Amino acid sequence: MKARESEYNSQIKLCLKAHLDAMTSADDVRETVKKYYGGRLESSCDLQTSAASCSLSCSPLPSSVTDALRLVHPEVTKRFFGCGLPFPAKLEGCRVVDLGSGSGRDCYAFSKLVGPSGHVTGVDMTEELVTASRQYIEYHQKKFDYKEPNVTFVQGYMEKLGEAGIQSDSMDVVLSNCVICLCPDERAVLQQAYNVLKEGGELYFSDMYASKVVPQHMKHDAVLWGEGMGGSLFWQDLIALAHSIGFSTPHLVSASHIVIYNNELKAKAGDISYASGTYRLFKLPKRPVVSKATVTYKGTVGDFPDQLDFDSSHCFKKDVAVEVNGEMAAILQSSRFFPDFEIEMSDKPESNSESTPQYCHLNPFLLADRLGSSVKQCSKTSKEKV
Repeated sequence: MKARESEYNSQIKLCLKAHLDAMTSADDVRETVKKYYGGRLESSCDLQTSAASCSLSCSPLPSSVTDALRLVHPEVTKRFFGCGLPFPAKLEGCRVVDLGSGSGRDCYAFSKLVGPSGHVTGVDMTEELVTASRQYIEYHQKKFDYKEPNVTFVQGYMEKLGEAGIQSDSMDVVLSNCVICLCPDERAVLQQAYNVLKEGGELYFSDMYASKVVPQHMKHDAVLWGEGMGGSLFWQDLIALAHSIGFSTPHLVSASHIVIYNNELKAKAGDISYASGTYRLFKLPKRPVVSKATVTYKGTVGDFPDQLDFDSSHCFKKDVAVEVNGEMAAILQSSRFFPDFEIEMSDKPESNSESTPQYCHLNPFLLADRLGSSVKQCSKTSKEKV
């Protein structure tokens, strides 16, 4: 059995290397990833990682999420390749799009969380996975006791959501689970997410990040690209990228270290470390944000009656007034969380004296250190010899 598994794994890597060695364009990258995840991997057990068992949550998941995940068909869960848990609070009634929906596991869980009045659209470039996902639409409709299905799967690219039929300014939340690092153009993905979001909408996603800029030669390495290491974004570049597109400053929700045990992969990575991180970004109104505010959480978000952990730096306790900066005030004012807060704007304009903002609190490596967590081989690292 082990010999057959080893041979199978070697075939996967040889196939991946053959395609990546010949890559000359973004289309070549997409075709390679499509073949790898669509044709070669039959289940999450075929991954050379523990990605399917990774958890990026700082605290236990709320019961609504665990219940929703438990109701997903076992065959759908079997082919789940993600490494995160991108389940933000207050999804009921929302229009949601899941980028890189894969087997549909997250989409079906989201379809339970948004309820019959919400809708979920899964977008994936792999025909095999889209076809497989669609087979279970009726099953989950009946499982959730909905009169009509509230989930749709479309084949398309994250960088071209318009071509996939996703209209601009139409979505409340865009979600993604550890696939952007496999995309050849992260800027295009974030730009498309921004375009399809309504004002006040949110991009909430898990992904893999590098401790410094990944050099070009690593991007052309077959195994490193396939494992996500070659395509990982330097975490500080995410902040600059988000700002340049128009998003709010990313808010770091959770993080875990990625430990590379394979000596060859470790040698190829050199002094670059990797971490998994979950961030949330908001599409703010065009008007400038100028003042701080005092906000008080009402305790009205489902599953969070006593306190709402918004991210790793903001914990809002019920009936406790706290001061937030202008950007956070704008987020709470314009997003779906507005009814859940009492917001008192300050009369004094926010100071812009700090010419170079410090973003240490957004560093996934520091947060992972603080949490004391380590995800072994999480998200695209391999223990097998390559």
